[in-house]
Amino acid sequence: MIPDDDPSRSLTVANPDDPGTTYISLVGDTYAMLITGEQTNGRYCLIDMYVPDGGGPPPHRHDFEEMFTILEGEIEFTFRGEKHTVRAGSTINIPANAPHNFRNASGASARMLCMCTPAGQDEYFMRIGDVVAGKNAVPSQLSENELAERRRRAAELASTYRSEFL
Repeated sequence: MIPDDDPSRSLTVANPDDPGTTYISLVGDTYAMLITGEQTNGRYCLIDMYVPDGGGPPPHRHDFEEMFTILEGEIEFTFRGEKHTVRAGSTINIPANAPHNFRNASGASARMLCMCTPAGQDEYFMRIGDVVAGKNAVPSQLSENELAERRRRAAELASTYRSEFL
């Protein structure tokens, strides 16, 4: 049986160029929080990721599904130790609990959409990254002490957001 419609929930139209979009600088990348877990009752989140050459997170895993659609450029994904180059137009799904990471090794910028289900990754990124003005903002230039603090905070909060670094 399908539940009744919940009129308290509204239509969400996500546009990365909307002035109300929150942008986060994290690991040298810029992430636009397009649709948050708050907007989907925790069902999923959608993040627009701008990844410069050399960008990407360290190896990690988490207990939720993560799907990436490459919009521009190409990204090298390492999944369970095996590298895969994924180009614009392709989608890749990372199953829950699988060790993985991605890196832009293409020599040019790349852009991809990341959907996590259930949501939570959006909130994690908001807590460990730095808010920036927009997708073209220069990533935060952090001192060694500030970088160490970000890494400490990311590691400290990882288990709260069902993730671990490898």
